[in-house]
Amino acid sequence: MDFASAAPSVVKSIKQRDLLNTWLRLYARQQIAPAIWEYQPARLEEELSDLVYYTVDNATPTPRLTIQSEGTRISRAYGHTGKGILLDDYVGPRLAPFVVPIYRKCVAHGLPVYSVAEVDDIYGRVVAYERLLLPFLADDKVSHVIASVKTFCEDGGFEIKNLLRGHDALPRPKLRAVIDRDLFHRAPGRIAAAEIVEFADQSGPGVTADVIELN
Repeated sequence: MDFASAAPSVVKSIKQRDLLNTWLRLYARQQIAPAIWEYQPARLEEELSDLVYYTVDNATPTPRLTIQSEGTRISRAYGHTGKGILLDDYVGPRLAPFVVPIYRKCVAHGLPVYSVAEVDDIYGRVVAYERLLLPFLADDKVSHVIASVKTFCEDGGFEIKNLLRGHDALPRPKLRAVIDRDLFHRAPGRIAAAEIVEFADQSGPGVTADVIELN
């Protein structure tokens, strides 16, 4: 499975960008993924229905992810809740080749991974399925992954129930990317450290300027 290299701007959803920006602020301190207990985005409660938490077992040759969330919107798309179930078993052999490698890429690189696929609801409407994966470390290994899933249909409404199990059509991948470029977040309206700002006195014809370096 091929993955592109991307910057954070690849993420389309504003709410997913907010989640990513919080992760980036923590990552920027030491250039490594943060611990999950440090991750506390604003208005997290509003996003919980679209988030799935996973624990990662690194004791096996291939890391295994176990679902720790239930009652999310994505459980409606799959038709049942998955708390306590391995990701591979939850998605099943039919969908696993489209889903599991994306998570393994996130764990292997310790970086966010973003993917977009198209699926059809039970009425044949095309739905964009946008997934953002965020990794978290413990003892220098990825111990947790949070998945943010957004669904969008250009035709407006769609049926999310059994979206990923209600028919024989497989997901159609449109984008798979590791977010490994421009891994910083600058708050809007602020001046970055070490930028040069000039203050000029415009009161007379002989303009003088003072230069200050901000650190």
